[in-house]
Amino acid sequence: SPTIVSTGAFWTSVTRCGLHTKPSMPPCDFTPERYQSLAYSRVLEVHKQHLSPMHTAYFPEPLLLHQGHMEWLFDHEGNRYLDFFSGIVTVSVGHCHPKVNAAAQRQLGRLWHTSSVFFHPLIHEYAEKLSALLPEPLKVVFLVNSGSEANDLAMLMARAHSDSTDIISFRGAYHGCSPYTLGLTNVGIYKMDLPHGTGCQPTMCPDIFRGPWGGSHCRDSPVQTIRKCSCAPDCCQAKDQYIEQFKDTLSTSVAKSIAGFFAEPIQGVNGVVQYPKGFLKEAFELVRERGGVCIADEVQTGFGRLGSHFWGFQTHDVLPDIVTMAKGIGNGFPMAAVVTTPEIAKSLTKHLLHFNTFGGNPMACAIGSAVLEVIKEENLQENSQEVGTYMLLKLAKLRDEFEIVGDVRGKGLMIGLEMVKDKESHQPLPREEVNQIHHDCKRMGLLIGRGGLFSQTFRIAPSMCITKPEADFAVEVFRCALIQHMERRAKLKF
Repeated sequence: SPTIVSTGAFWTSVTRCGLHTKPSMPPCDFTPERYQSLAYSRVLEVHKQHLSPMHTAYFPEPLLLHQGHMEWLFDHEGNRYLDFFSGIVTVSVGHCHPKVNAAAQRQLGRLWHTSSVFFHPLIHEYAEKLSALLPEPLKVVFLVNSGSEANDLAMLMARAHSDSTDIISFRGAYHGCSPYTLGLTNVGIYKMDLPHGTGCQPTMCPDIFRGPWGGSHCRDSPVQTIRKCSCAPDCCQAKDQYIEQFKDTLSTSVAKSIAGFFAEPIQGVNGVVQYPKGFLKEAFELVRERGGVCIADEVQTGFGRLGSHFWGFQTHDVLPDIVTMAKGIGNGFPMAAVVTTPEIAKSLTKHLLHFNTFGGNPMACAIGSAVLEVIKEENLQENSQEVGTYMLLKLAKLRDEFEIVGDVRGKGLMIGLEMVKDKESHQPLPREEVNQIHHDCKRMGLLIGRGGLFSQTFRIAPSMCITKPEADFAVEVFRCALIQHMERRAKLKF
């Protein structure tokens, strides 16, 4: 298959998106403060000497960020970037949102910390607000500090309630990096050769793009895969095949009674992977037949990001027994929650006096309440639906235009673009080539994330306040980066 298209439109675009030009960035009425902290070279020295040696930063020369304003970030040199990854799907309503800032500043001068041995009104106000957003009987709230902590606690709840041990999660799932949740996480780079997370069993991920089955009507997205199928509108053969694999896991890899099943409504770290419609509903029924509870990990999908619904599990027409949430809950402030039924909460208390020093502290609850208010007042769920769908449809045109864009998928403002060598093989584009495209996007002022087992998928998950002109800019930057990549490829051939 061809790697470059020599149409007039293509070459016009190359001229416009040449290696020394970039699309015009939308305006921003915010001026950052002048950077007056450590020199960049000193930052690199301190990082090497005193911080974790794990290499997690993007780009050979990592960005040194200085200030943020809504969907914008500014580095130490004053360069402006459109943030389309929001601190790994965390800054839900915008960097330093004025209303959230004001709530934090008010509480900062009033009371920071009490711990749960004393009461403060903010935790009660917040628990009432949050529980009102969830259906019956999900009305008991446990506040913690991170997604890993939330999933740790949900594992304990499932085992305490079921009096069983085995928990199932998908291959490609990410549920945390604590010793306990590492058992649930099934992404190779997070697996250890030391004992961790016992009693967890992986099952096949029903990935309709990269998996063995998938068609052209499978997923809840404005954009479907390019795979063809002969399914009638009311049935999905791919879903049925993946359910058989799930049944096989239940028959061969776990005990007759299980503790539960964890699922992200859309997989995040694995590259915004969506399942066939109806899969989770059938899987939940099978789990409950074995005495297990069903846990929805809403750490990345919750709080209106998917547009059509406030929670990701609602898009699958299921009702979990436990819901975990973090990231967007606090717009970047360390905060997380587990919400469950009174029955499961009581089961936990029979086994454990659960205590969390910082969970539900006054600062977190003030900020969390402000985030909920902003999402409602500024119609950010509706904005996610409108702008996200608009951007998905524009990105789908890039898939049609470029052989290396294998799949465009997602819902609302949680979007994945999977890069491939070619559409026929689905083989992942080599990491070095994906790195080049990623770097070119950054050079043109757009920050996006990465995901997938081979880091082959670009993840787009901006703050929910973004506009259509900003989506236009992001799509044009990505298109220019692809054109520049095809130029490099063409030069290597000659």
